[in-house]
Amino acid sequence: MRLLEIIEFSKEYLEKYSFSKPRLESEKVISHILGIKRIELYSNFEMELESGEKDKIKIFLREMARKRKTFDEIMLEKESTKENISFENTLVKKSFKEENINLLSKSIQYLKKYNVENARLDAEYIFAHVLGVKRISLMFNFDNEISEENKNLIRKYIVRRGKYREPLQYIVKEWEFYGYPIKVGKGVLIPRQDTEILVEQCILLLEGIENPKILDIGTGSGAISIALAKKIPESEVLGLDISDDALKIAVENRELNNVENLKFLKSDVFQYVKEKNYDLIVSNPPYIPVEEYNNLMPEVKEYEPKTALTDGGDGYYFYKKISEESRNYLKNGGYLAFEVGYNQGEEVSLLMEKNGFQIIGKIRDYGGFERVIIGRKEEI
Repeated sequence: MRLLEIIEFSKEYLEKYSFSKPRLESEKVISHILGIKRIELYSNFEMELESGEKDKIKIFLREMARKRKTFDEIMLEKESTKENISFENTLVKKSFKEENINLLSKSIQYLKKYNVENARLDAEYIFAHVLGVKRISLMFNFDNEISEENKNLIRKYIVRRGKYREPLQYIVKEWEFYGYPIKVGKGVLIPRQDTEILVEQCILLLEGIENPKILDIGTGSGAISIALAKKIPESEVLGLDISDDALKIAVENRELNNVENLKFLKSDVFQYVKEKNYDLIVSNPPYIPVEEYNNLMPEVKEYEPKTALTDGGDGYYFYKKISEESRNYLKNGGYLAFEVGYNQGEEVSLLMEKNGFQIIGKIRDYGGFERVIIGRKEEI
């Protein structure tokens, strides 16, 4: 049950007992139990409460209803008379929540000082990573003391993210892509949400094809290959990359996700590819023009591998090369699917058509830009 639902439940409960300000009273109870300010409740309204937290709230509400007393009256009674000590012990334990929230707040402000986008989100991810918990349940772990060792580690990571603008993904060393954990490092491109659109379209293309064969050019971390191999378990997937560092990480990710129908090969595009009967060739190649690369944000330009971002020219080198050569490696009726830059859809489509592909799909991303171009090999 989410926090907002608990607030509504508590309000309705107190309304039954004719409390004059049931929402205010319920907010006071819940903020007391969770150890956070009442004003912060609605900024965390999607958080899931643990069963112990919910039980404590119910106990307090029953106490108010039984005694027909407000939250403040109950608290005053406890402070002045020390009554119901056993009840109080079930309600409150030594908490470091205020101290931990203060540390989180300072971390967020530090990131904002260095103009980090999504400063709160990044800080929460760093805290969750260090504490070994999921970000969504971070607040429920703030009752416990954070060791000095972990505090120092948090500060170290916050400085790396803020002052040195190191990408969050490289700090936490793992990121989720299409629902699968993907290890990342400085030798590979960080998986983007837009690339999930490419994966989704590839899955749709291969529906109804028995034992499809897939070739992923420029596999990097292996994210696309792994997602396709997992979602289409009867498929055979081959991921290519020219980088030894990238292939090492890709193999680690294959093992991490227990993928058996996936192989990797060091190859400069089609250089060492022997088979020529693929149902799908997919690629998210380096497509940023060199002049745009020079103006990228520091998280990207200073940390992610340049060769995975730009071809050193106009951004079309790999689209041209793959479009020209892929016909030799696809079955008749096979598909070629590209991720493209925000303004490259039309030019890439023309390149594919020039090389004998019928354009069957131009899919836009969440920002409204053409992000995926799909062509089908026409029979000659």
